[in-house]
Amino acid sequence: KVLTNKDGEKYIDLGKSKRATVRPFKGNVYVDIREYFGTDGEQKPGKKGISLSVEQWDLLKNSIDTIDSFF
Repeated sequence: KVLTNKDGEKYIDLGKSKRATVRPFKGNVYVDIREYFGTDGEQKPGKKGISLSVEQWDLLKNSIDTIDSFF
């Protein structure tokens, strides 16, 4: 399910206050997986998170079967 924040950014809720968003930063586009804090109406991004470049995202996607096998 795709949700939208108050700034119009689309994101996927990953549960436990974590979100995945695709957003530009300093001229590049990143997949941002981050923990949020605050009330539902005023959630703000925390420092806990990771931003993946398009190349890193592609590498992660191509490694899904291998990562699944670790479980």
